[in-house]
Amino acid sequence: MEPLHARYPFLARSREAVEAAAVDLGEIVATDETVTARALERVESAITDGTVGEPHRRTRVELLSYPVARVLVSLVDVHICTRKYAQAEAEAAYDRFTEEFETTTELKSTQRETLDRTELLAEFDLASAVRDTGDGYRVEVGAYLDLAADQRGDSWRLVNRPLADGEVRVTAEELNVLLKQAIRHRVTDGLPFTVPDAIADELTEEVDRLEEVLSELELTREIDTVVPELFPPCMKSLLDQVQKGEHLEHHSRFAIATFLVGIGMTTDEIVDLFQVNPGFGEEATRYQVDHIRGDTSPTEYSTPACSTMQSYGDCVNMDDLCETISHPMGYYEQKLDDTDEEELVDWREDEGDEEADA
Repeated sequence: MEPLHARYPFLARSREAVEAAAVDLGEIVATDETVTARALERVESAITDGTVGEPHRRTRVELLSYPVARVLVSLVDVHICTRKYAQAEAEAAYDRFTEEFETTTELKSTQRETLDRTELLAEFDLASAVRDTGDGYRVEVGAYLDLAADQRGDSWRLVNRPLADGEVRVTAEELNVLLKQAIRHRVTDGLPFTVPDAIADELTEEVDRLEEVLSELELTREIDTVVPELFPPCMKSLLDQVQKGEHLEHHSRFAIATFLVGIGMTTDEIVDLFQVNPGFGEEATRYQVDHIRGDTSPTEYSTPACSTMQSYGDCVNMDDLCETISHPMGYYEQKLDDTDEEELVDWREDEGDEEADA
């Protein structure tokens, strides 16, 4: 086990190093508290602050904590945990390889083994798909679309990129971002997986800790996209009742209002939406929404969790995704993640287009 393996545990040769050492994962989680603690730190830090924590000084501990962390993620089996963990591992690797790419040849001869761009491209079978042009790189369009699919911003859209002979021109910095995405794909691949009971039993306390962290986590990210067809079934139902002018109980109004605030709708937009509701009063509705938002209160309220929605009878029409989700915002986040950005049509933009046509 070499330091390079610990810095990049997702590499094929890192996995081979673990296999060559004949490591018994069941024995590790049962007897090595240091590895288990570092694995827990990797996942918990990923959830809370988007990092994998500080690397352990011992190469063996750092490397073995990676497969144990994947076990923990699989046992928790919540989408937002998997997504945050994979992203954190990719970010950590990105920070390391971008620094190493800048290391000069002279320095490499006196420092630890490092990873270069050619090796990383080969790792993900991208060597033939990426061409160095001297002043940048060209990436085969198929590989580009795969790795740029989740990137935010119009600059990543294919229609806005220089394209010639089936290749997309990118800068070195942009290629690094695409490599980070390839790493995220690698980390995500196979998660979650089935964990033997003997191993799961040894990690009960660690799983309980992660579930506690997740339950306390503000699950909303900076979302500013309103796509009703991607709403969780509970919110689709509540929105449908609002639009039909049906009476909503206070807890139901609170749930849909907090959800709409959480996905980026303004107070004016929510007030306009509630106008058709029989319980609507503009002043009262505006006050409630501003209160939820934290503008007129010391607290910014979040959308109730699925367990709360169930207790009030607002959890309806559950689908397969609901079975794996513990929060309506987590459902919506996954739906947004799973949908091609070019297919996302914001409801507010659509409404504006209709008014313009009229």
